[in-house]
Amino acid sequence: MNEMIKKQLNHRTIRFFKDKQVAPEQLNTILEVINQTASSNALQAFSIIRVTDQEKRSKLAEITKQAYITKVPELFIFVIDNYRNATIAKAKGYQGESYRSMDFFFQGAADSYLAAQNATNAIEALGMGAVYFGSILNDAQAVVNLFNLPELTFPILGLGFGYPDDEPQLKPRMNLKLKLGENEYPKRDDIVVDLAAYDQQMQEYYDTRDKNRRVDSFTNQVVAKYQSAPKLRAELLRVVQRQGYQLNLE
Repeated sequence: MNEMIKKQLNHRTIRFFKDKQVAPEQLNTILEVINQTASSNALQAFSIIRVTDQEKRSKLAEITKQAYITKVPELFIFVIDNYRNATIAKAKGYQGESYRSMDFFFQGAADSYLAAQNATNAIEALGMGAVYFGSILNDAQAVVNLFNLPELTFPILGLGFGYPDDEPQLKPRMNLKLKLGENEYPKRDDIVVDLAAYDQQMQEYYDTRDKNRRVDSFTNQVVAKYQSAPKLRAELLRVVQRQGYQLNLE
């Protein structure tokens, strides 16, 4: 099997890293891979913030509730960025405001997520590991303020990486047939029953892994996540709107 495919099939989230810096040449390679990522309409509507300031990392730890974000060797924040292209358009004489549309917001989101995943592929190919921080959205406005983000930008995802000091078990995934449909959505008559075997598998996974032990099932986790959703995440669209995007909900 191709080595790259092997690494992707064995992807694990790494939360504990060795006290070893990422070499500049490797960091540059990862950034070049990010820069060559596929992009919606070739607009490249994203930016990256490399976070080296410990005070900013400490603030992110408060926002994400993930203390180890202060210790990851490298930390990137991926930002939806239509500010840059809007500035270009205005300089070229464009007088409209299409760049405020949610269409371009979602294009920037797609670009950001693709870039983050491409970065992870490169990170793992170089013998390192990575962890995503979707929890920066716990308080998106605070992240906007923390990094002085201009209008038409929005922080969408964090990515920490370095050399693993952790060997977590491979986390089970639900059966692919529950996610895959041919020519139509794969709707199930009783999804909870269909997930019974996976629930058992997840309980065994949590019961046997070395760190953060807990006995839980996937279906129970779904309910728990909905019940405990951070309050400020309900304000995400308001933050998007404050950043200059037009929701056009009326």
